[in-house]
Amino acid sequence: MADGTPECVPFYPHEFVQRESHLGLTDYSALPVHDAKPEDLDPLERQRLRQLIERYGGDRSLLALSDDELDGALGFVKTEGGERVITVAGLLIIGTENALREKLPSHEVAFQVLDGTKVKVNDFYRAPFLKSFERIREQFEARVEEDEVQIGLFRVPVPSYDKRSFREAFVNAMIHRDFAHLGAVHVRLESDALIISNPGGFVEGVTISNLLIVEPKPRNPLLADAIKRIGLAERTGRGVDLIYQGMLRYGRPAPDYSRSDQTTVVVRLSSASADINFLRMIVEAEEQSGAAMPIDSLIALARLRAERRISINELATAMQKSDSEARSVLERLTEAGLVEAHGVTKGRTYTLSAKVYRGLGKETDYVRQAGFDPLQQEQMVIQYVRKHKKIKRGDVIDLCRIGEFQASRLLKRLVKTGKLLRHGEKRGAHYELVKQNEHNK
Repeated sequence: MADGTPECVPFYPHEFVQRESHLGLTDYSALPVHDAKPEDLDPLERQRLRQLIERYGGDRSLLALSDDELDGALGFVKTEGGERVITVAGLLIIGTENALREKLPSHEVAFQVLDGTKVKVNDFYRAPFLKSFERIREQFEARVEEDEVQIGLFRVPVPSYDKRSFREAFVNAMIHRDFAHLGAVHVRLESDALIISNPGGFVEGVTISNLLIVEPKPRNPLLADAIKRIGLAERTGRGVDLIYQGMLRYGRPAPDYSRSDQTTVVVRLSSASADINFLRMIVEAEEQSGAAMPIDSLIALARLRAERRISINELATAMQKSDSEARSVLERLTEAGLVEAHGVTKGRTYTLSAKVYRGLGKETDYVRQAGFDPLQQEQMVIQYVRKHKKIKRGDVIDLCRIGEFQASRLLKRLVKTGKLLRHGEKRGAHYELVKQNEHNK
C-alpha cells in the first residue's frame, strides 16, 4: 500500500511477461511481433547500423553479411513454423517509426534541458533505437563545454561531462528499460547535473549496494547483445565501471543511483567543476604505470580526496568488495606513493600522501590529516589534562585525530610511564594527572 504495509492485489495476465522479465526468466526483446511485416523494417536503419559498427569499432564480421544474414545474426528475425518472424529487438533497432508507434507504443525517448524551473528543450522521439541514439547524442554533445590542460608533454581535454560516461549511461537506460511499461527514457540536463532515467527498476539480484560487482543481468539480453556487437555499449557488460571512471578521474562525485526505486532506475551525474590537480595526479600515475587507473583505485583516491581519511572497512563498503580486497588496493597505492598508512593493525587508517597533497596545493591539510608523532601526542594529552583536570578516550581521538585503538595505546603508555592515572572501567574510564607525591612513591 502507499504507506508500505502489505496488500493483496490481483496478478493480471498482461503482467506475467513483465514479472518473468524482472526475474530474468523471459527475454522480452526476443519475443516475436506476429503482426509485423517485412516492410516494417527500414533499409536506411540497416545502413545506419553498418555505419555505426565502423564508427564505434563493433563486430566487423557483421559487415560482410547480406541483409537477411545480418537480421538473423543479430536476432532481428527468428523462424517459427518455417516462417521468418520479426522480433521486438529487430523492430526496436531497424523498424520504421510508424511500425514502432503502432506495435511498440511503450518505446519513447525524451531529451530535456531545464534552467531552474524553466523548460528550454522538451523533445520526445519514437524513432528506432540507433536513430534515437544519434539524435540524443548530438543534442547532448552540442551542450558539452570542453577545456584543455597541459599535463607533462600532453594536452588533456577536460569536458563538462565525460562523453563516454554519458554514452554508457544512456545506452544502459535504453537496453535495460521495461518495455511492458509505458513511459519514456528521459535524458535531462539540469543546471547542476545530467539525469538519466528509464522505466523499470533493477532486475532481480541487482541493487544499489552491488552495482559495481554483480554479474551483468540485462533485462533484454537479445537487445543488449545486439547493441554490444554494434559497438555502442561495453562488451564485457561492465558499463557501470566506465560511468564511475568517467566521473571520478576528474575529481567529480561518483554517479548517484539513490533516486532509483522499484519502478524506475535513475542515475545522476554531477556537473561539478573538475579538480585539475586531482586529474593531473591520475594522469601522471597512469603515465608512470603505463596503464589506466583501475576503478577500485579511483574509488579509493576519490574517497580520500573527499573524506581525508578512511579505514579498510570504509573503503571495502565503497568498493562493494571484501576487506582483503580493499587492503590490497590501499597497499598498492601506498607502494605507488599516492597513499600513506597511519597506525597499526586494527586501528590503521589511510590518507593521501604528502607528495599528493603538495600536488593538490594543500600541504597544510596533509599535516592536519597525518596527525602528530607519538611524543607530540603525549604532550597534547598532558596539556589537555592540566587544563581540564581529566580526559577520556574519545577526547584523545578528537584531540590527536587518531583511531580508537591508537588512542587506547597512547593512554596505556602514559599510565605505564607514570604520567596519568586511570579511574573507572570501560566506557566510564577517565584519566587524571598523577600527583607529584604519588609519582615519587
